Amino acid sequence: MTTAAETPSSIERLRLYYSRHEGRVAAAFFAAGFVFDMVTVGRIDSWATIAQQALYLALILAALLQMFREQFSAPRERWYSRYRSPLVHFLLGALLNLYAIFYFKSSSLLVSFGFLGVLVSLLLANELKRIKTLGLPVKFALAALCFLSFAACVVPIAFGSIGVGVFLTSMLAGSVPLAVAGFTATPRDAARRQILVPLGCVLVIFLAFYFFRLIPPVPLSVPFIGVYHNVERTEAGYRLTHERPGWRFWHNGDQSFVARPGDRVYVYFRVFSPARFSDRLEMRWHWKDPARGWTLHDTIPIRIVGGREQGFRGYAFKSRYQPGDWKVQVETADGREIGRVYFSLTLAPEAPRNFATELD
Repeated sequence: MTTAAETPSSIERLRLYYSRHEGRVAAAFFAAGFVFDMVTVGRIDSWATIAQQALYLALILAALLQMFREQFSAPRERWYSRYRSPLVHFLLGALLNLYAIFYFKSSSLLVSFGFLGVLVSLLLANELKRIKTLGLPVKFALAALCFLSFAACVVPIAFGSIGVGVFLTSMLAGSVPLAVAGFTATPRDAARRQILVPLGCVLVIFLAFYFFRLIPPVPLSVPFIGVYHNVERTEAGYRLTHERPGWRFWHNGDQSFVARPGDRVYVYFRVFSPARFSDRLEMRWHWKDPARGWTLHDTIPIRIVGGREQGFRGYAFKSRYQPGDWKVQVETADGREIGRVYFSLTLAPEAPRNFATELD
């Protein structure tokens, strides 16, 4: 017979469930937190967001250096000692989540899948109990990833442009805090193994991913790109003309494009870039050749100026085309993709049409 006192409370049942399914619960909370942050995160160039990241990084570095020094001194229990490691993992998780969102927004998933896969894997690993019990080298490696990601986002904002020189400068700036800590900490051998080697490994991975064009071009992003029959700039905004049926709600404009004699194919896009940011982008039009696959047809340069909340608006069009599958990629001048749109094009004779318009 079970008495009321023997019946486990709701809190105890939750604790029991968590202990048995910790991995599933952590994954569920990670996914929910990622989606929530993606919706609520502010602009990448927000001073509040930048200051928050800098504060988190300073706290992480201070805590890790204190944990490093305590390895070689007499144990001294402080009131915050039991909370220090969980705090470090919480701050690392918050930063990794933020950078995963920034990178996700700055490129199509197909292009940046490798780098994002590594980042998300580390973010998930940061929640695992086994990783939390590993030594300081793993924690310093995660910290190095956060410092380099922070610099990769902030330095281009300061320069107002992107490119190889700006990226290398950001890697140098991101390495300085941990490099100084590693070269000044004692004993030197332990500092080299636990601080400098993890930093060097993460830096090499960053450089390799960059030169293989797998790191998204933060701080740029394309929040919208679509295909239209006409794009007209008016005082109220850009008037976008399409004949997309209502049931194709997932299409941006005429991604199933029916071309009649005299039609042009317009691709309209918005590019977010920070204030005082100025750079050159390229729109690359590709047609899928049945024999050779995707072939480049046109490259159209576009100069962008940042600062607008909804993003810099631009478009390009083609009047010479052929039926088949097409894709248009928006890329940086050095070929790093920011966004893309696919569409199919069929030819049809002249006939009455029902156009709709949108204002953006």
